[in-house]
Amino acid sequence: MATTDDSHPTNSSHRPDGGDESQPWFTLAHDYEKARAREDSLDRLVEWPAQRDLLGDVGGLSVLDVGCGNGAKLAELVRDGATASVGVDISGNFPAGPTPGMELVRGDLSDLESVPELAGRTFDRILFLQSIGYANDPVRTLRAARAMLADDGFILLTRSHPIRWAVERAEQNGTTLGEEYYSTASYTYYHRSWNDQIALTKRAYTVADLLNLFSAAGLSIETTVEPQLSEEARRRYPHKQVWMDKYLGILIFKLRPRP
Repeated sequence: MATTDDSHPTNSSHRPDGGDESQPWFTLAHDYEKARAREDSLDRLVEWPAQRDLLGDVGGLSVLDVGCGNGAKLAELVRDGATASVGVDISGNFPAGPTPGMELVRGDLSDLESVPELAGRTFDRILFLQSIGYANDPVRTLRAARAMLADDGFILLTRSHPIRWAVERAEQNGTTLGEEYYSTASYTYYHRSWNDQIALTKRAYTVADLLNLFSAAGLSIETTVEPQLSEEARRRYPHKQVWMDKYLGILIFKLRPRP
């Protein structure tokens, strides 16, 4: 499986805006966490190890995880020494009794300025791990996060490689890779690894779109990583290497405010 990015449930009139937990959004959030926890998930094998490496030593640092899911990654960072940390997610799919040193808050990343638990606070590290695509206005959301960065802080942001979606659309539509990469049409599909009863609609984007987003938000790229499977993981899970060879995986950006 690959992790979530900018897909939205479309088989219901509801939107993922924090309402009734019977909405498809909340069912999908639970299904996603189950899939991510699988031994052979690409999040476990590729994404989180690379993200963790870029974060480095978090001892004594505060972390804000925007779109934190069930908070498992933030909890690991707190166990590694992070402190006064907060996870925000619209699903509220949190375990009972969060890890000491962290707070899990139900809130909308499209309106970070209105999350009361974040008012007046700054953080050393702010994470958008496959979550920025959910923002109604990504520039606004990243600007709000930029304003919450402590001195010498940075944002760690990941997105699925846009080529992945172009390949899938080309297969579905019988078109070419170039046509689909530059297409601005929405793309609806069912994610078999999460829940094949809920339709997802994806907004297409290109690498240029990502670079322009960061620039508009007043951020510059310090480091970019395209993580791959380790040799051990390739041998143990060859089907995942087949997937990576075709769909490329993810991009990870380490972003800092421009002076």
